[in-house]
Amino acid sequence: MASAVSRLRTTRAEKNDGTKGDKETGRTGALTRVARAVGARRAGPAPAAKPAPAKKGRTGRTERTGRTGKADRAARTARPSGTERRPLPLPLRILAMLFAFAAMVAFAVVLARLTLDPSPASVSIAHTNLHPGESLKIYLDQPALRDAVKQIGGNIVLGIPFGIIVPVLVPRARGFFGVLLLTAFVMLMVETAQGLLVEGRAFDVDDVILNTSGALIGWLLVGRRLGRAVHARKPKKQRA
Repeated sequence: MASAVSRLRTTRAEKNDGTKGDKETGRTGALTRVARAVGARRAGPAPAAKPAPAKKGRTGRTERTGRTGKADRAARTARPSGTERRPLPLPLRILAMLFAFAAMVAFAVVLARLTLDPSPASVSIAHTNLHPGESLKIYLDQPALRDAVKQIGGNIVLGIPFGIIVPVLVPRARGFFGVLLLTAFVMLMVETAQGLLVEGRAFDVDDVILNTSGALIGWLLVGRRLGRAVHARKPKKQRA
């Protein structure tokens, strides 16, 4: 009996010790958790992680290489400043100027016959016109369309050779305004001679306008290209 009682006491003591140890470990664990929470509050929030640097994709590289390639091609094809187109060889230039001179002489003969020949039958019809557009209205009011086309179209066609020949013979007048001014001056002289010296003829400002328009058409179609081919422009440095 004594031995059994001693065993019961020892087992109860061990149980009490275990429960006390468990309680102590539970208290210490709670204390450690509280201490950690207090320390975390004092330390403040954790720093945010830095984002990883973005990697360059292949598309950005291809776009850059495409732009640089276009810029290189544009730089290669672009002409350097101060350079102009080269003219024709000297023998061809001389031949072109001789041909243009002969064409100008022939054109002057035809122009004189068409404008400076007397016309006694037109004395009662001819009248001086100083108002632009007045003769054009008369041409357009004619009942026959052929007569209007003959009057208007004939004056325009008469000025086309002038716009082709002048840029070859006169290098300084090969531009738009040069052809415009020179053609207008020549046609004004012709019309003045008609009104003052030729019987049955009169000065008409509309004829000057139509002849000058024809010269500009000839310059736009052929004259400017011939002028550049025969007379090349000087570089800007030489002009200065």
